[in-house]
Amino acid sequence: MKKTVFTSKDLPSHLDENAKFSLWQEIHNDQIWTVEYSKASERPFEADIEALPVGNLVVGQMAGAIKQAGRTKLHIAKDGHDGHLLLVNLGVNALTGSQMGREYRLAHGEAALVSASEPLTMTGGDWNIWSNLVIPSHILRAAFGNIDNKLGITIGASYEPLRLLQGYSRLLEDGAPLQSPDLIEHASTTLLDLVGLATGAKGEVAELAAMRGLRVARLQAVLNQIARRFTDVEFSTRDVATAQGISVRYVNDLLQESGLSFSDRVLELRLQRARAMLSDRRNDGMRIGDIAYASGFADISHFNRGFRRRFGLTPTGAR
Repeated sequence: MKKTVFTSKDLPSHLDENAKFSLWQEIHNDQIWTVEYSKASERPFEADIEALPVGNLVVGQMAGAIKQAGRTKLHIAKDGHDGHLLLVNLGVNALTGSQMGREYRLAHGEAALVSASEPLTMTGGDWNIWSNLVIPSHILRAAFGNIDNKLGITIGASYEPLRLLQGYSRLLEDGAPLQSPDLIEHASTTLLDLVGLATGAKGEVAELAAMRGLRVARLQAVLNQIARRFTDVEFSTRDVATAQGISVRYVNDLLQESGLSFSDRVLELRLQRARAMLSDRRNDGMRIGDIAYASGFADISHFNRGFRRRFGLTPTGAR
């Protein structure tokens, strides 16, 4: 599972703007999908595409001076791609488009499901950024039989399943590549579940997705917040619950399912942080009490006991 990058920066530097754009589109159509693009007129041509395969799905992003994009019946017949794409506008310019007689307009953070097997158009500003989650159509239709009824419907930026989907996608993109087939299957299933929830799919499968994918994504969001905030001595489960818009009990249930309670997880992170600081020679001038506080401990006695129990030596002995 390795990310690939296709960028105009790698094209020959001696080409003028029109020649560079033509070559970029030629390579794109040959190696990715057949799409007719129009470049922006008010700025130099530049475009970058990133794609990360997750099982049969692809998490991708595109940014560049692309004004318009579209697929026609001829394009569809030429390459045979039939994937569905959950398109999320990450730029400041609105993205407008149409498919199967339904028009959409996506402001920043909003999303819509589109199909590569039906003609479509999309227009933005002189610089646009959007993400795509590409799912083979047979997989999406098998999971959510009514999914084609959701094409072109705007999904609000604040809608929780969409926010969780974006966070989970970023985790996969920014983290170490998944190697285990079981983990890859788990990640692709979670993405699929969240797409169904974000698009408002109905039925028994959607109910299963709510129980499965939503809990996985919420747990990851909770873990991410803990990783960011554990050094705050006042940090609590209520802070997590408030930030995620869920109850304290739900936070505790999610963490118990993961194998460690909130207090145990935070304590481990704080102790590991303190041990790393104590062994770093750049911190030789810091008092142990200051290191404990910087790691999230408000009580030095509690820190000393926990450190010795976890590592088998005193904080002084770890220096």
